[in-house]
This record gives sequence, C-alpha cells and structure tokens, in this order.
Amino acid sequence: MAEAEIGVIGGSGFYSFLDDVTEVTVDTPYGPPSDSLFLGKIAGRSVAFLPRHGRGHHLAPHRINYRANLWALRSLGVRQVLGPSAVGGLRPEYGPGTLLVPDQLVDRTKSRIQTYFDGEPLPDGSVPNVVHLTFADPYCATGRVAALGAARGRDWEPVDGGTLVVIEGPRFSTRAESRWHAAQGWSVVGMTGHPEAVLARELSLCYTSLTLVTDLDAGTETGEGVSHEEVLKVFGENISRLREVLFDAVAALPANEDRACRCTDAHQGWDLGIELP
Repeated sequence: MAEAEIGVIGGSGFYSFLDDVTEVTVDTPYGPPSDSLFLGKIAGRSVAFLPRHGRGHHLAPHRINYRANLWALRSLGVRQVLGPSAVGGLRPEYGPGTLLVPDQLVDRTKSRIQTYFDGEPLPDGSVPNVVHLTFADPYCATGRVAALGAARGRDWEPVDGGTLVVIEGPRFSTRAESRWHAAQGWSVVGMTGHPEAVLARELSLCYTSLTLVTDLDAGTETGEGVSHEEVLKVFGENISRLREVLFDAVAALPANEDRACRCTDAHQGWDLGIELP
C-alpha cells in the first residue's frame, strides 16, 4: 500500500487540483473512514488528504468515524496531522476571515467515542487496555509553530493561541449558549475538532488545528444568527489562501524521524494491549 508522512483532514478543495493524486481505500478495525484517502506530493513531502465529512459533505459532525479516520492515516505512515476547520468567532475582534491557531480545547460533545483504549475487544480478538492519557496541552507545539509561520509568510496575521470549544452539532449554538461560551473566555466554536485531537494523541500523532472564522457566533453578532450558507460563502472566499498556508506548513514540518515533541512519547509507561499500525 502507498504511504504518506503527513495527513491533512479537510475538504476536497485542499487536494483536488494536485497532479498525480492516488486514491487509496483503507480498512480499519473500527470500520471505514469518512472516505478514501488521497495521496499526493507537496514540496517533496508525501501527504494523505482525507475529506472529514466525506465527498459531498454527507456526514454530520457526530456521525464521522473519527477513530477510523486517524487509524487509517497512521496505517499509511502518517505521523503528523493538520486539521483545518471552519469555526464561529466568540469575540467581536475574531470576525470572518480570522485565522486562529488554538492551543487549548474544550469538549462539549455528547455522543462521540473518544478513545481507542476502552477495554472493548477488537474484531481480531485483541483487547486494548484502559489508558489514561495526559492531555493538558492538546496540540503539537512544533506543528503550531509551523502553522503560525506559514500564515505569516502569506501576509495573514494569525491569532496565536486561544481555546476552541467543540459542540455536538449539527445545529449551531443558541444565543444563550454562545454568550456562555464567550463568558468562559473561549475564543472560537466548532463541531469537528474533538475527538480528532485526543485520538491523534492516543496514536502518538502530532496534531495541529487551524481554525478559519467564517462567522461571528450567535451570541456575538446581531440579526438572524449563523447560517450554513454564510459559513460556506466565507470558507469558499478563503479556501485558496488557507490552502497556501497549509501547504507551506506541510513543507515546514520536520521529518517524521526528527520529531522531538511530547506527542511522540504519549504512551510512555503504558501497556496498550494492542499493536498500533
């Protein structure tokens, strides 16, 4: 099977124009990932692109098979993941077009499986042990530096740090929920950054989130509130720019064998009970 060293979880707009893209189907013990994986080259680096919601955006945030997605990427050799996503701004200064690279995460989802290590037997008969993983800093420090530098290199001054709060979706927040999120000091709100980040950590993958603000969330703005059409419009207006930043970040990431961040030793001292791909 073809291999890749870096993964990008996002829409087809990030890879569809590349030459010599190879489509690969990957099976996992957790079922199928959101879609095929699409392999291509950026700045000499082998990259696997995975449409988070599937082609045609047919998977709601709570129906995405996050465990299969991250497992499929690792099985291809991926050890570093960039996770761009559309979010709502929780502060007036974080208006549409803002690029924020968060350093913290708050989980407000309700129904998502968020671990590989739950003691439940896998189809092959192996049984993962229960593992309590350190997750104080959810994002890769090295990946964040690469993402921030790539944005600045494209004359797009990013917000360095902040908290992404992840809600269940697929509905947007009420005004009361949005105001509560803002009152906690959180920065942006989205629907897909969790459990992606924690599952990546469980697989010893470096995970970096890049959040593009497409709207002011309901408690911050006035009027009718957030609409899906508004989100798609702003994301479409910025996708070429975001793609350039992502590709520059790919080029700036270290070789997998040169990773020196804490993501690589997340399992230190633990007996996992299963063999990772």
